[in-house]
Amino acid sequence: MNSGSSGSCSSRIRQTAVWRSLGAGVVLGIAIQFVPYGHAQTNPPVRRGPTWDTPATRDLVVRACYDCHSNQTVWPWYARIAPVSWLIQRDVDTGRQRLNFSEWDRPQRGARLQSVDRRIQRGSMPPWYYILMHARAKVSDAEKQALMRGLDTTVAQSPPGSTARGPHGSGRIAGRIGDRGPTRT
Repeated sequence: MNSGSSGSCSSRIRQTAVWRSLGAGVVLGIAIQFVPYGHAQTNPPVRRGPTWDTPATRDLVVRACYDCHSNQTVWPWYARIAPVSWLIQRDVDTGRQRLNFSEWDRPQRGARLQSVDRRIQRGSMPPWYYILMHARAKVSDAEKQALMRGLDTTVAQSPPGSTARGPHGSGRIAGRIGDRGPTRT
């Protein structure tokens, strides 16, 4: 007789534990939205871009690299929700610090060609988790080869931190940030 009531009691205890866990999860989810990190989603002004070897190289870099390696980041709606906002902010901050195509007038910490080529070849750039949410950033093997050749040539003819302006005028990128298809001025 007691086995029926004890089964019902343990079922109620389990149900209560599930509801409490869900409630705690909701409260925690709301509370972490107030952590200030990950809300500084800015796009500083573009200072100077590289003189690209070809428009195709620029297009590949814009498509696969610009969200983390330029001052023209497109911040998706989910970039405002913690803890995803923390991860995105960290990736953009780190990417801009190591290699920023919008600040080509300053030395680039991560612009060593062998390092960039190795990361592209291995597939660690762009990262797999970025490609999950941005399928357009996926590069085929042929595109990887073209990207590495194009970046090698671009860096050789327009080294970061150089004052050379290149054949396209100022070398500064102009255009609407939203179209991510800027033209040279």
